[in-house]
Amino acid sequence: MDSSSLCTSTLIILITILLSLHHSHSQSVQSTRLLDLMIRDYTIRNFKLNLNTGTIQKIHLPSNFSGIDIDTVKLRCGSLRRYGSRIGEFHIGAGVTVEPCPGRVMLVRQNLGSNWSSIYSTGYNLTGYNYQLASPVLGLLAYNANPDGVATNPYEVNVVGTDQNPILIDFLKITSSDNPKTTKKNSSVLCACFTSNGNTTFSDQVSPYVCKGTRQGHYALVVTTKARGEDDESSGGGMVTSSTEVNGGSGGGKLSRWKVAVGSVIGSGIGAILLGLLVVAMLVKGKKKAEREEMERRAYEEEALQVSMVGHVRAPTASGTRTLPVMPDDRYKNTHLNHYR
Repeated sequence: MDSSSLCTSTLIILITILLSLHHSHSQSVQSTRLLDLMIRDYTIRNFKLNLNTGTIQKIHLPSNFSGIDIDTVKLRCGSLRRYGSRIGEFHIGAGVTVEPCPGRVMLVRQNLGSNWSSIYSTGYNLTGYNYQLASPVLGLLAYNANPDGVATNPYEVNVVGTDQNPILIDFLKITSSDNPKTTKKNSSVLCACFTSNGNTTFSDQVSPYVCKGTRQGHYALVVTTKARGEDDESSGGGMVTSSTEVNGGSGGGKLSRWKVAVGSVIGSGIGAILLGLLVVAMLVKGKKKAEREEMERRAYEEEALQVSMVGHVRAPTASGTRTLPVMPDDRYKNTHLNHYR
């Protein structure tokens, strides 16, 4: 294998390893996106065209999506901006904007329940942050809509609020239904917002079990694993919902961080080795090229014939000479010699 092939192979292997380090996380985040698209398609397929604008409709999903609760409503962009709206646990304040505004917008509210919320816990690595879910994941997505029905080519639009005109998410009903004693604000509970690019942002509650957002997306209540353990000891289960919503125990964060640390060290070591091989291959290639150029230079310097350029080609040349003729008759010898003098 020559040096150029070695460089190419090493570079391909290095890129493959770097991509594989992020493959698991990216695959989990993509699964949440796929779930949103499937819910959107079922919603559009089952949307009743004879419903008036502003009427909330419940969507029934197939049995393989059991546990997911879906509501949808079609609104005018102008009415949504002037009056706001309420769909399920989401209170959209007046003053929000829709970007871009297609005239009418279809809001889809999701309650993933205990069966499907765990994909956000694993996909967004909550245990790596030392958090775990304390409520089902609630989602609010918006799509373009036609005046006479749903859009044939739907695309997602952005519902954007501000700190003065936010989107409020009320988790009180879905958390208190499992535990009626959870009526006061718990300082260890935070609001989590799961963004479409794979990031998670945490913020304080604006009131007991009420979160604030400035755009559509997926939200949930989370609690630290340490606080979960303290609540379990003090109140026999605390405010966290059923354990099926939570992915990993109190040691999950440590285990996850340990795996991340070991994986990072191994990946860095392999990357350093491959990078070293790439550098060595480049040095070998450069050395061979320098030796070849040196041999050519010496060959040109030690050649017996003079080398001249003929166009773009180097060609050997010799100085011009002429052999004096030998005359058979001595009578003409002197005359011939005198002629050349």
